[in-house]
Amino acid sequence: MTSPEHNKALIKKEAHRLGFDFVGFSKAQFLEDDAPRLEHYLKNHFNGEMHYMENHFDKRLDPRLLVEDAKTVISFLINYYPSETQQSDSPKIAKYAYGNDYHVVIRKKLKELLIFIQTEIGEVSGRGFVDSAPVLDKSWAQKSGLGWFGKNGNLIHKSSGSFYFIAELIVDLELPEDGPVTDHCGTCTACIDKCPTEAIIEPMVVDGSKCISYFTIELKDAIPNSMKGKMDDWMFGCDVCQDVCPWNRFSKPHQEPLFNPHPDLLSMTRKDWDQLEEHAFEKVFSKSAVKRTKLSGLKRNIEFLKK
Repeated sequence: MTSPEHNKALIKKEAHRLGFDFVGFSKAQFLEDDAPRLEHYLKNHFNGEMHYMENHFDKRLDPRLLVEDAKTVISFLINYYPSETQQSDSPKIAKYAYGNDYHVVIRKKLKELLIFIQTEIGEVSGRGFVDSAPVLDKSWAQKSGLGWFGKNGNLIHKSSGSFYFIAELIVDLELPEDGPVTDHCGTCTACIDKCPTEAIIEPMVVDGSKCISYFTIELKDAIPNSMKGKMDDWMFGCDVCQDVCPWNRFSKPHQEPLFNPHPDLLSMTRKDWDQLEEHAFEKVFSKSAVKRTKLSGLKRNIEFLKK
């Protein structure tokens, strides 16, 4: 019978082979420190019209309610920082949406890893999660030693910054846990100072209902006129609070081919976006997370930027 330490090393090695950059382990237990933070977030309606965040309050805080007899939360970071960005005169798309939909790409890797664990270690039950279930992914990554909470609410890794997707595998296998790392933001307030809509109302507290990502992706109604001139030319998502973060000077281009953008995305000018039609939208974004907003939503955002 193999030891928990051996199993942990085996899992980390296979995760790296599958393309995950960093792996951390936490004991599956109630997130006591996160309960008041989540309650405060919802009570102040920082979720705006993202009503799904009000569901499954208990499950968000306790992974044992998601996976029966859960023992360990394994957290993963996978880099999405691109080697090239859009034309300088183009309305902007958040870097995470350049390539194939990360939900699909990462879910496949998690399934492969779980099968590996079951094959190499034995009868293990578990579920993979990628930003589409009631899991506080950043909290688990932080508890697993993969980074600290920046003042913009993002997880920051000391050697690589914050341009990472976060995923989890919750399993009923006992594995040694990793401890959290210390905070290294210090007195820096770049993300707070540079947020175009002042959505970061205090360190680590983001009013999601004021965020450009919320207006361009989540909000189905018209973008409020009060946001005129504050969108910083973003038509899908926003990277400002990450772009200005000093820790992202350590960001390096990802190594995942599926995260590479469609070639047309990088060559499109403002005129191309203004004239965007369904066939071009489907060609460029057929496998992208941008499909979530549909052509109509993207055109709404582009038109609003002209006001």
